[in-house]
Amino acid sequence: MASMSDLREVTVGTGAGLDTADMVLNIGPQHPSTHGVLRLRLVLDGERVVSCEPIIGYMHRGAEKLFEVRDYRQIIVLANRHDWLSAFANELGVALAVERLMGIEVPERAVWLRMALAELNRVLNHLMFLGSYPLEIGAITPVFYAFRERETLQTVMEEVSGGRMHYMFNRVGGLKEEVPAGWTRRARAAIGEVRRRLPDLDNLIRRNDIFLARTVGVGVLTAEQAAAYGASGPVARASGLDFDLRRDDPYLAYDELSVPVVTKRAGDCHSRFEVLLDQVYVSLDLAQECLDRVDRLTGPVNVRLPKVVKAPEGHTYAWTENPLGINGYYLVSRGEKTPWRMKLRTASYANVQALTTLLPGCLVPDLIAILGSMFFVVGDIDK
Repeated sequence: MASMSDLREVTVGTGAGLDTADMVLNIGPQHPSTHGVLRLRLVLDGERVVSCEPIIGYMHRGAEKLFEVRDYRQIIVLANRHDWLSAFANELGVALAVERLMGIEVPERAVWLRMALAELNRVLNHLMFLGSYPLEIGAITPVFYAFRERETLQTVMEEVSGGRMHYMFNRVGGLKEEVPAGWTRRARAAIGEVRRRLPDLDNLIRRNDIFLARTVGVGVLTAEQAAAYGASGPVARASGLDFDLRRDDPYLAYDELSVPVVTKRAGDCHSRFEVLLDQVYVSLDLAQECLDRVDRLTGPVNVRLPKVVKAPEGHTYAWTENPLGINGYYLVSRGEKTPWRMKLRTASYANVQALTTLLPGCLVPDLIAILGSMFFVVGDIDK
């Protein structure tokens, strides 16, 4: 036990003439059922962040290894869940990778239905963050507006697939089944309703003085830093990186659409929020365009597959523009009914890396604003 002579008094804090010591503070990990199971190891000088180390892995479920013992029909259910707010887009990437390796051509009606559903899923993802981000920095009301719109679209997604978050509607070769009679009409009505009511949320928060004070000029990520960390999606576009796979390396039938790409230049928390908000308007328009096209098409929504699906020996990489950024599946097959290896490249993983650059120098209250503006899902980091 230390004697009294060994003890010394250290003043932790900042102030003229005081000896100060940096404090190590752990933020997280939280309970697994909360919004994020992420740990930030901070070194603080008073209330100012000196350094930040994001520590991940608390939610690791080993999805990449689980893929190797499940066949190509079963892996969709696992892929569905790594970013639980982008489930349809996750399924789609797996299906595209397997179809590319097997040389399957998906029916045209299924292609346009996939695009319509992917854009609706994008809106659902963005609305969640548009509600939860202001909540994290003290604005309670926006989340009620955001969830009102989410419920309108969730009803449409639930009717078509039976699921509210984990749709399980993609299949290798197309979609699970034909959509219910009259569904495209109801989906269009829901889109119109959301588009009409979205200004309620927009006017409430975008130009709110308190929200502006907490987000403008805070957590600036330059285009060079975003590119260096491999950031993508809304986070990268808010920094001026004008890149969107739907336009720049189209998959499905995106090359037949004109996809407006929303970008900002400031790279701060407010720009990231604005990109998300503006993209909702774009995706609603794209979803409606796809539904109009679906109504002009007839025919099947999937192809008949053999009882045991085996991808030929080889490898392929399929990437898609997920709601949070670029999502890639590198699939390696040895000609068996299970993948030999499937590597995930997730958007959240790359985006969260940038915190080591963004947080040093900021104050602890700004840390919450910056962290929330990076728009990540922890399952997408830990996979």
